[in-house]
Amino acid sequence: MSADHEQPRSPSGAPSGGEAVEDILSADDIFQRVAATADDEFQRRPRPLFFSGIAAGLSIGLTFLARAALGSATESIGELPGDLLYPIGFILVALGRYQLFTENTLTPVTLVLTRLASLPALLRLWGIVVVANLIGAGAAAWLMSAPNALDPLIEFAARELAAHALEEPIQTLFVRGVMAGGVVASMVWLVHAVREGAGRVLVVYATMILIPVADLYHCITGFCEVVYGVIQGEGTVGQAFAFFGAVAAGNIAGGVVLVAFTNFGQADASRFPERSTEEHRLSWRELLLGYRTGGLTSSRVAPERDEAATHAGGSA
Repeated sequence: MSADHEQPRSPSGAPSGGEAVEDILSADDIFQRVAATADDEFQRRPRPLFFSGIAAGLSIGLTFLARAALGSATESIGELPGDLLYPIGFILVALGRYQLFTENTLTPVTLVLTRLASLPALLRLWGIVVVANLIGAGAAAWLMSAPNALDPLIEFAARELAAHALEEPIQTLFVRGVMAGGVVASMVWLVHAVREGAGRVLVVYATMILIPVADLYHCITGFCEVVYGVIQGEGTVGQAFAFFGAVAAGNIAGGVVLVAFTNFGQADASRFPERSTEEHRLSWRELLLGYRTGGLTSSRVAPERDEAATHAGGSA
């Protein structure tokens, strides 16, 4: 590409427009944008990361509430008319840029695959986010279960959804979790290919509606459902965490194996043509045992900017 037609890029080096066609991003372009987002997530301090995860858990709780409310209003609990509002929590997460565990099965994994971030750093990020998500989702379930918090018809619908989730065998939860993980990671990939808010909303809605329609399971949304069910006497705490473990394992497998690896494979080896990443690439020992959180944007983040972001709460 000639200097006269140099591809526009953001400060991180990720493309802000397509190389072949200005408003259409290639697989390489999307991968670079995903990698830049991942690096930003790795650079965040634990406190803002944790509170962003709590916000995501609370937002996902709205998915459960909206699904129960519409299901009761249309007398279609667990059926398509009642599932039309299922994506609402994910739209809030995507536009608010909150940290949701299942989205992190794609973005941070890209830097591990390119050997720019280590596996221990990934596991630390996952640990902070998943704990925060569970606290947020559990708090949402607790608020919904408070006396007179919900209309009796909505409460009945919510209990039906929770009971259905708690009845599923572990192997069924895992397999359906795999498919849901692929759907979520595909959504994250496609969101990075869209440059306008309305387009992102459409992508999130069109993909996430597949989860309730196909009776798949998302670990954080499902955890909110089953915790509500436990509070209402539909199951036990052990059942709730067994549900979460099976679905989370499936979501990770679906997000990492089915999407992250395939999207990584189709992208060109030269990720950031204007920024050398070879000097930041980890050895296999560093990748598996060391602690490294990226190398795309960290060199341009001044300490005072990082501290200011911490006091401000940061962006998701």
